[in-house]
Amino acid sequence: MMNAECTQSLNKGKIKIFLINNDFLYEIENLVRLFLPYYKIDFWESDTDTVSLSDENYIYIKVDKTQALGLILIVRVYLNGIKKESKLALHRDNTLDRDIELEISGILFKILSEITKVHPKWGIITGVRPVKLFRSVLKGHTVKYCTDYFKNKFLADPQKIELAAKVNSYEQKVIELSKKNSFSLYVSIPFCPSRCAYCSFVSQSVEKSIKLIPDYLNLLTKEIKYTAKIAEDLSLRLETIYIGGGTPTVLSCDDLRSLINVIVENFDTSSCREFTVEAGRPDTLDKEKIDMLSSFENIRVSINPQTFNDSVLQIIGRKHTANDTFRAVELAKNAGISNINMDLIAGLPGDSYRSFCDTIKKTIALNPSFVTIHTLAVKRASNIVKNRTDIPQNSLFVEKMLEKAYSSLSSAGYHPYYLYRQSKMVDNMENTGWAKGNLNGLYNIYIMDETHTILACGAGAVTKLKNPFNFQIKRIFNFKFAYEYISRFNEIIERKGQVTNFYEEFQ
Repeated sequence: MMNAECTQSLNKGKIKIFLINNDFLYEIENLVRLFLPYYKIDFWESDTDTVSLSDENYIYIKVDKTQALGLILIVRVYLNGIKKESKLALHRDNTLDRDIELEISGILFKILSEITKVHPKWGIITGVRPVKLFRSVLKGHTVKYCTDYFKNKFLADPQKIELAAKVNSYEQKVIELSKKNSFSLYVSIPFCPSRCAYCSFVSQSVEKSIKLIPDYLNLLTKEIKYTAKIAEDLSLRLETIYIGGGTPTVLSCDDLRSLINVIVENFDTSSCREFTVEAGRPDTLDKEKIDMLSSFENIRVSINPQTFNDSVLQIIGRKHTANDTFRAVELAKNAGISNINMDLIAGLPGDSYRSFCDTIKKTIALNPSFVTIHTLAVKRASNIVKNRTDIPQNSLFVEKMLEKAYSSLSSAGYHPYYLYRQSKMVDNMENTGWAKGNLNGLYNIYIMDETHTILACGAGAVTKLKNPFNFQIKRIFNFKFAYEYISRFNEIIERKGQVTNFYEEFQ
């Protein structure tokens, strides 16, 4: 790809984007960020071409609507002393804006690839849900048609297209289990033992917020009960439960048990297929908590080492060791919990390809039911960015890690069952969940596909109401921070009334 000096130059600077006779700002900005993730971008939009281009970095995009035969698309790029231009004629007067945007994105992608020598594997796809996009293109067509479309229109790499197709084949089976009145429940525990260096969530360390926990749990209990009554009145069918955060297992055993009991005693769980509890930090697990969790039906526990390299764990601010993970997994299996997920992250600061391969080997040896391979996302609010930690960008570093992980997991009998992407991922890659045998992580699929409603409780939780007859999604946001949740709880309960109003339209 690029040498270190060139990569460094592309991670700083500024560029101006001129949009003439088009308003494709959102998609163009996301596309440019694939190649210039840390550039300052300024936009200039106009329906008249009065632009005077200078020798400063710029991208000029014009849709010329005056041509008799249709449209002329013009894309000019000047970047770090290199100038490229391309034009395309569209001989149709009724061309849709989406088609125009697609063609412009393709032209711009090819030019920026030539200049930067960066070749994003997902092509011009910048969205979170490439598998959902694959499914929408596939509708009414063959897999070959969809594959060709992703290759020729989205410029995606064949390996990524194949991955999307495989994930779709497993997701489809799970999606078909959902009914029109189905929903999943998400409960947020926004507390962690410490803040990870890569974290951009609103979770707080227990050391700083322990005094908030009693009031938080008291109000969370009230919200859960209120939400359960709404679900009952609307005759909604509970498919999955997910307690996340944060690190829910940072709670005491008694508090966590009480929370789970509130859920199972107030919701009708007779149709519930999966109950996940995030135990992301293995150092928050002991025999008492594991035994308590094992007493609940359909329990799925996520124990997340992220890496088995102790020095990397220290760099990223996690207080546990690799041995803590081995101990936690052993406790879970001895207690009869077989449904275990383990999260790993490719591209962590201080990690190496060899170290990551060792992590994959050790993870597979533990034989968890699920393994989720995340690509490090360098978020602006994270300590990695604030502390200017050295993170490789636009390199083969993470790509090689993912290839090794995917091949190793496939050989060990795992299949990719869900996939999503985030902004500012190293190498513009993806997060992929892998499952053993006939298993699939149901909640992960439902929330990524937006299959059905997600009723969410707690600080930072977002309720997503899914229209059972179309793709409409209505969101209801809870306050982000625990202290806001506590001080403005009545407003949260008032907002929950929107759930009833939403469903009454269909009854």
